[in-house]
Amino acid sequence: MIKVDISHVWGQISLPDMLAMEKEVFDAHETLTEGTGAGSDFLGWLNLPVREATEEITRIQRAAERIRRESDVFVVIGIGGSYLGPRAAIELLQGPNHNIGKGKGNPQIFFAGNGLSTRHWNELTRLLEDKDFSIAIISKSGTTTEPAIATRALRWMLERKYGTDGANRRIYAITDPCKGALRQMATEEGWENFIIPPNVGGRFSVLTAVGLLPLAVAGIDIMELMNGAMDAKEAYDLRSFENPVWQYAAVRNLLYRNGKAMEIFESYEPGFKMFGGWWQQLFGESEGKDGKGIFPVTAEFTADLHSLGQMIQEGQRNIFETMVRFDAPENKFVIGSDWKNLDGLNYLEGKTLDFVDEQAFQGTVAAHVDGGLPVITMDCGELNDRKVGEMFYFLELACGISAYILGVNPFNQPGVEYYKRNMFQLLGKPGYNK
Repeated sequence: MIKVDISHVWGQISLPDMLAMEKEVFDAHETLTEGTGAGSDFLGWLNLPVREATEEITRIQRAAERIRRESDVFVVIGIGGSYLGPRAAIELLQGPNHNIGKGKGNPQIFFAGNGLSTRHWNELTRLLEDKDFSIAIISKSGTTTEPAIATRALRWMLERKYGTDGANRRIYAITDPCKGALRQMATEEGWENFIIPPNVGGRFSVLTAVGLLPLAVAGIDIMELMNGAMDAKEAYDLRSFENPVWQYAAVRNLLYRNGKAMEIFESYEPGFKMFGGWWQQLFGESEGKDGKGIFPVTAEFTADLHSLGQMIQEGQRNIFETMVRFDAPENKFVIGSDWKNLDGLNYLEGKTLDFVDEQAFQGTVAAHVDGGLPVITMDCGELNDRKVGEMFYFLELACGISAYILGVNPFNQPGVEYYKRNMFQLLGKPGYNK
């Protein structure tokens, strides 16, 4: 079970304040699980975890084996929740440099359709030169601008390389089961396809084929991931403050009511950066509406202590932190000696790097708390496939409960359409007149 330590927040809120929230948190949890609140049409993610492979998961595993066997590169096309979850898990488990040295049997995995940068596109096309590749197109509609542009271009590249029939065997669609442009394309072209359940929103979709196919191609054990999520589903249904999900949801809302409008979600693992990005979308789109919401920011320590550290330590006191920790890996790095000792590091001779990391963590917590900054810590234990599944479900559940405490619909995102309307007008899209 993930352990949440809230001992470093009591300078800002009190235990009686938290205990007084018990009914409020209970009601939010009940509203979520009973489906009686706003957005209840999008609660399918609650029941995605399974212990045994379903027919869909078995098809995903077979498709992943074929992609791994036939492709040097696998390109995942999607934006927002259609790519953040799988990329978050891959980089957390395998590191940000996971693509180095990979090829057939263990393909490189790249992500496209999540921006409009020509430079990024040119880099991707160079990476695909002389490589056998396959693609997955992830979209409920198939008409979202960024992934639709990438889909057109990559389909053309596949058809030029393999011919129409050969290209179609290398295209996988993950989309709505019944409707939408991508569903129509998949049916007409005969692409193998997988389902995004209609009652699962994009930012809650990582435990569907959206996340499972790319993760399986990356060599991650998706049934271990799903079992970790099931562990969480069972463990975190507890209706009391012994539940770490309750602790996290309640404390962040109490801090918000006390003027803490920004949460920094951070870890000391470089591979955590994209997981922080997934969390950022999850909470940002779920809570940021009706003039409310905690602004989510992600950071990598200790690197960002050398850039954001000054602001965090002595800037505005409208911030709180959530620090995510993992057990040290079995393979230790021991700091060696240097007889000249010009760098002054001989006092660390024989110490392991994870020992230094732990002291940096403890020192940072102490400094920030002394500086008036509340700190929540999450101890996730051993980092493995199963743990990442638990983390996904833990945070999704916490997000749903937290948003209902806040008094907003966790499952809509009306504000994201405004920029699109303006962009479509400027582009001259039919139906969007200036």
